[in-house]
Amino acid sequence: MPRTLAPDEPGDDFDDLPDTHSPQPVHYAEQALLGALLLEPHRLTEAAGIEPDSFSNYAHGALFAAIRALPAPDPVQHARDTSWLNAALTAARKHARGLTASYLHTLIQVCPWPRHASAYARMIETENARRTLRAHAERLALTATGVTLPHPVPTTLATADALAGALDDIAARFPSHSGSLPHPSAPAPAAALDSPEEAIEEERLLLATATAHPADVEQIRWLTADDFTHPLHAGLWQCLTTLTRRRAPVDPVTVLWEAQQRGLLASGIEPTELLNLLGAPAGSTEYWGERILQRSLLTTAHHVGRRIEAFTDDPATTPYQLILGSRRALADLSAVRTRWHHATSPAPTTTPARTRATAPPRAGPPRTTAPPARISR
Repeated sequence: MPRTLAPDEPGDDFDDLPDTHSPQPVHYAEQALLGALLLEPHRLTEAAGIEPDSFSNYAHGALFAAIRALPAPDPVQHARDTSWLNAALTAARKHARGLTASYLHTLIQVCPWPRHASAYARMIETENARRTLRAHAERLALTATGVTLPHPVPTTLATADALAGALDDIAARFPSHSGSLPHPSAPAPAAALDSPEEAIEEERLLLATATAHPADVEQIRWLTADDFTHPLHAGLWQCLTTLTRRRAPVDPVTVLWEAQQRGLLASGIEPTELLNLLGAPAGSTEYWGERILQRSLLTTAHHVGRRIEAFTDDPATTPYQLILGSRRALADLSAVRTRWHHATSPAPTTTPARTRATAPPRAGPPRTTAPPARISR
């Protein structure tokens, strides 16, 4: 997750660093918490929910780790000298050499009330949850567009699982309560997963092949109109599925007629153009269907990642709203994922039921004498 790095040169004072942008509110919460812990180290128990990497500033995290590693000083002795503060600074400077005694003095000065340490820690935990969720969402969106991946779908789904796991961890730290969904915000523009021409060509081949082999349409019920990139192709797929469910004749002419009944020709497409589209089958219906569904899954994953990023970009979004909105977004991906598993899982083999047969009599030793005569009554 992105964090502010501390300067590497020893002796640099944070107060002398040029400000390129105004610090975010969490920066002041981090300063206030560290100041409270420097003043009253026994309040460390009030910050149990955060870790060093919960801080947005690397040096702040290093100082927090040093404070946590040192045994708490005697309060009376701590009020008299700075030996414990010097020990904390020495330990922290092993990882953040830019820390100085003057910056520790600044932290103490800017802390409003040490007794509010738990509130400052909760602010830091909240902002860390936002950064963590955003990092996972960015990774999901980038993975879904990774055209060079050898196995894009399993990799993308594994990334989605990692996001869901992080979301569960966040939900465990922030109890649910009554609230609303996140404020609607427009996600970043979706990136093209591949060339639109390739997607359109595969959809045309599927429609033509399914028209030539309508019996295959029933075998790929996992494909829906929402998986198509072109609205006309989505409408034609609905025509095909409707005709096959009616057990009606299926050929280019009957599909053309059904398309007219659904108003698909109102968009200006010529009947001859549609007949040409439906009259050029090639390959397997199932193959083209899986290609289209794979593209739909990756596109959905990319859009889900961007939606969650948009939620995290709004600082007014509460942790509960982040959790609720992100789970709603992941539910859309889960629906496509379920259909993908149906499409790619091997068909179950049906084993005929075993009938209980009478076991043949076991062979005995050969008879050397005649069987005894039956006794008649």
